[in-house]
Amino acid sequence: MADINRDDDVIEVAFPPRFRYGERVVARSVIRNDGTYNGKDIGDVLVNKGDMGYVVHINTFLQQFYIYAVDFVESGHRVGMRAKELCTLDHLPDEVLAQLGPHASLLHTLGTTPAHLEKTP
Repeated sequence: MADINRDDDVIEVAFPPRFRYGERVVARSVIRNDGTYNGKDIGDVLVNKGDMGYVVHINTFLQQFYIYAVDFVESGHRVGMRAKELCTLDHLPDEVLAQLGPHASLLHTLGTTPAHLEKTP
């Protein structure tokens, strides 16, 4: 059996999780099936860089890392990801918001249904 690759010495679980339940996040890279996603072949793309999802569960792996279960609504995939593979949309630093300028005000609309498409009872 191959050794498990612990790619850094940081013990993430010694600190609070970087993301919260319900937080909107964006994938920082393409995520492919490593064999743990049922119903897809190994190597199939599950998440594309820039896909937006919501943190729906937080767990740990090897008593070292947080694993965030992220629900990518558009693709229908729920994928476990490390913090380094994600970026928040809900808690961006002020300097990032400043760089976005007037576009920063549009962030709150990402992941919401436009008013003209919402169903009324």
